[in-house]
This record gives sequence, C-alpha cells and structure tokens, in this order.
Amino acid sequence: MAAPAELSISPSSSLRDTAADDGGTVQITSFTEDVHDVSLHFQIIRLQKQIYAWIGCNSAKFGHLYAAAPTRPSNSVSVTSLLGGGSDSVGSAMARRLVLRTGLNVVLACNIPKDSPRLEAGAERKLVEKLSSLGYVKH
Repeated sequence: MAAPAELSISPSSSLRDTAADDGGTVQITSFTEDVHDVSLHFQIIRLQKQIYAWIGCNSAKFGHLYAAAPTRPSNSVSVTSLLGGGSDSVGSAMARRLVLRTGLNVVLACNIPKDSPRLEAGAERKLVEKLSSLGYVKH
C-alpha cells in the first residue's frame, strides 16, 4: 500500500488550480503582523475572480464569516453573514470595503473583537497593503 500524498504549502506559494476552466491559479499567502500590541494572523487565498481572507486576533479561531460581492447595475456591494455575526459586525463592513477596492467577490472570516475600532482599522490597513502588494487592488 502506497503512503498517502502530503501537500506542503509555504507562505506566498502558488498552486495550479486543476478545477479552473481557463487555467487559473490558486495563490495562498499567510503572514502575521503586530497591530497596537496585538498579534494579527492573516491568510489570503486568491481564487479565480474571488478572494478568501482570514484574520485571526491572538489565536487561530475562525470567527464570523461573511460573503460580499459587487451587484449590478447599481455598482453597489451586497454582503451577507454566512456564519455568526450580523450586518453591524466588524467583518461585514470590512468585506464591503474590500469588494470596492478589489472589484472581486470576497469571503472574509474575522475574529477581531467587536469593540476595537483601532484594531479593526489597523487589521484592514495591513490586509489592504498586502492585497495591493500582491496586485489584487484595482487602481
């Protein structure tokens, strides 16, 4: 019996997406930043026409999950809570702004404490900086 295959993904690695019809790639980026004396952990998964981002505050807990997408013809953004949270939660507004900056569908998991606006702003700033450096932010 053959040993099971093992897949090791390093930060900022790029994988071939075998399910994509047009030969797209999946890029996974993970990093940690200290914002206002708090360790924030980030993971960005770039899929075809979509970004999945996770922000963990001091732990690897999943947090609330939101999906946001551009809606036409009004050029607005629709956001829904998929797991926990509500429309007034930290991740909802952040997911909306990420769609406006990238033009892509965004799925965002976030466990930043609700009453920490400075931490939320710092986390979003770091995430947008990384998305920009990866070329995902439209100009």
